[in-house]
Amino acid sequence: MDKLNILANDWGYNFPEDMMEDYVHDSLHPAICMSNDCDYSTEMEPDQNAGWCENCEKNTVVSAGMLMGIV
Repeated sequence: MDKLNILANDWGYNFPEDMMEDYVHDSLHPAICMSNDCDYSTEMEPDQNAGWCENCEKNTVVSAGMLMGIV
């Protein structure tokens, strides 16, 4: 399963598009760590592509808006 689908499932959605429909106008978007061994999710600014992961302690968190190419 790819990171975008993992993120959507973590936030209670079956599809990433449904998740973004609810968050597209918010100041924070769901975001996920892109490291292969980490699926930590949190909220980040819509244009975030190098956010801090509190789990693996790297700048690898990317917002759903960036992953979907809508930001």
